[in-house]
Amino acid sequence: MSISATTLAGSPTERRQDWRVLLAILWITSCVEGLGVSQIFAFMPSLLTSMGVPEEQRLQFVGLFGALIFVVGMPLVPLWGVWADKYSRKAVIVRSALVEAVVFVSIALSREPWQLALSLLLVGLQLGNTGVMLGAIRDSAPTGRIGVALAWFGSSSPIGFAIGPVLGAIVVDSLGLGLPAVFALSALLSIGTAVLVTFGSREVRPQVIPTGRSIDLAFGALRGVFGDRATVRIFAVFFVSFLAQQVSRPYIPVLVADVNGPDDVASAIGLVTGAAALVGALFAPIGGWLGDRIGYRWVLVGSLGAAGAASLLMPIAPTVGALAIVALVLAAFYAVVAPMIFALLGTEVVPERRSQTLNLVYLPLYFGGIVGPILASQVVRLGIGAPFVLAGVVYAVGAVAVAIQAMRLRASGVGIAEPAGPTELADLEAEGIAESNIG
Repeated sequence: MSISATTLAGSPTERRQDWRVLLAILWITSCVEGLGVSQIFAFMPSLLTSMGVPEEQRLQFVGLFGALIFVVGMPLVPLWGVWADKYSRKAVIVRSALVEAVVFVSIALSREPWQLALSLLLVGLQLGNTGVMLGAIRDSAPTGRIGVALAWFGSSSPIGFAIGPVLGAIVVDSLGLGLPAVFALSALLSIGTAVLVTFGSREVRPQVIPTGRSIDLAFGALRGVFGDRATVRIFAVFFVSFLAQQVSRPYIPVLVADVNGPDDVASAIGLVTGAAALVGALFAPIGGWLGDRIGYRWVLVGSLGAAGAASLLMPIAPTVGALAIVALVLAAFYAVVAPMIFALLGTEVVPERRSQTLNLVYLPLYFGGIVGPILASQVVRLGIGAPFVLAGVVYAVGAVAVAIQAMRLRASGVGIAEPAGPTELADLEAEGIAESNIG
């Protein structure tokens, strides 16, 4: 079957939703998703402890369970964007919110490790909505306000990641309700966003509707993207950087608990992980400003190198306060990575392939999210500091590889496409800020 596209002409009498209302609805939806996912990462070690998992097994389970989050979602990466464009963006977004609620209820009801594992596998079905929401915002906002709208939306996920662990700490330590109540509350919030999107927003259709079989469209996008050397290079950098993050990320709550002790451990985890997420959100735009001036790859080199150094310092921090400071530094430099990746996509990938590339950028992220925690689950047998040392090494390898790549490209002048316009580049960078937090 041939693959084609249909262009829709908007009806002059069609009632369009105020873009600011749509932005507010989708901002809340994305923030709630980030809030819930951050709680999974922050409190998974504590959940395993409450289920009676022995300590020698718990550390391995933390890594292996972290990988489960991405297993189901990875094969669906090429399809969510196709389904949203062909059928309904709104339906894809509501699907994500409803699956979130099911995931959080399942976690709240889990009493055995195998039940928690099944719940985490479902997370993959809730992901894949960020690009869809960005497309709806981009197509509804006026031309002169697209950059502002996307910048505001880009702040939603980091703020959710900052709120999630803090809210969980209040529920556990201040209200004494326990971890199941944390996820039950997140489930209620997710149901609220599903209702909000269903009844508060209108469908925003893309100007060009793809036609043909969904599987043909998805594989066509894969062939186009992975046949381009510039895209493969950029995807490789994204994979290495996310691999490094996912090697150490599942073990930050374990490290916090070890340093803090058993009293008010949820509050200590909320302080370290929540504050780090917020600082990362604030630091990311600074990286974009630097990248415009000295080059995106050179900012990547500095960010990856600094993140590697901070990762090496994590396991030797003597107090929760010191650990929080190192985590802030790590989060600040890592937050720059994804926006630089998306800026490179906006300047080095040919214009006709940028949209496909944006839809498929989850692939290296999900692959790193699977491989990283599995590797960590094995090296943690050497001690809780081992995943952070491995992460530091991977960050350093990435920094060296990007530096060599930058010098070769500068010498050859190969691989630079027509730069994206300001609106498209703002779109890519906003996606990068949002995805820098999604595991």
